Amino acid sequence: MTRLMIASDIHGSGYYCKKMAEAFFREKADRLLLLGDILYHGPRNDLPRDYAPKEVLKLLNEMKSRILCVRGNCDTEVDQMVLEFPIMADYAVIIAGDRVIYVTHGHRFNTDSLPPMQPGDILLHGHTHVPAWETFGEDHLYLNPGSVSIPKNGSEHSYMIMEDGKFQWKTLEGETYHEMIIAPGKHTPGAGA
Repeated sequence: MTRLMIASDIHGSGYYCKKMAEAFFREKADRLLLLGDILYHGPRNDLPRDYAPKEVLKLLNEMKSRILCVRGNCDTEVDQMVLEFPIMADYAVIIAGDRVIYVTHGHRFNTDSLPPMQPGDILLHGHTHVPAWETFGEDHLYLNPGSVSIPKNGSEHSYMIMEDGKFQWKTLEGETYHEMIIAPGKHTPGAGA
C-alpha cells in the first residue's frame, strides 16, 4: 500500500522545507502530498525562518517525481513557472477503500464551504496552520496536518502520514503526537494527544 506524507504551508522557508524533505526520506514515504502555500509567505504571516523561496523551489524540484500538490491561496501562476510539478489544481480526490478524501488547501473549500461530499467523506486541507482531526456534518471528518513552517495556536511544526487507513500527525523530528485509524465508513481515534 502507498505510504503518503502530507504537508502544508511551507511559505518559502528554506529551513523548514529542508527539515520536511529530511522527514520525507526518513519516513520512507512513496509520495509527498503538498496542500499549498509553497513559496510565498503571504501578507498575513510574518516571514518564516530562513525565508528563501529559491532554495525551496530547488529542493522541491529535485523531488518533483514524488510530489502531488494542490494550490494554496498564496500560490500563483508565477510560482508554477518555476516549480516543475503541477500546483494549480484547486482540489484532488483520493479514494481510500470506500471513503472519498477531498484534498484542498482550505481557503475555498472548508467546513463552512464544502465540496460535494457524501456522508462519511473526508475533507483534508491546510490553510489554518493548526492540526485537526474533527467530525462534522453528516459523519464527515476534517483532517489538517498543520503547518511545516508557521504553526499557529501553539501547535508544532508538523506533517501527517497516511497508510492503510491510519493517519499519524508528527512533528518535523518524527515524534507522533496523534493518530487515528479510519475504518470503512467510520473513524476511530487512536492514541495521542
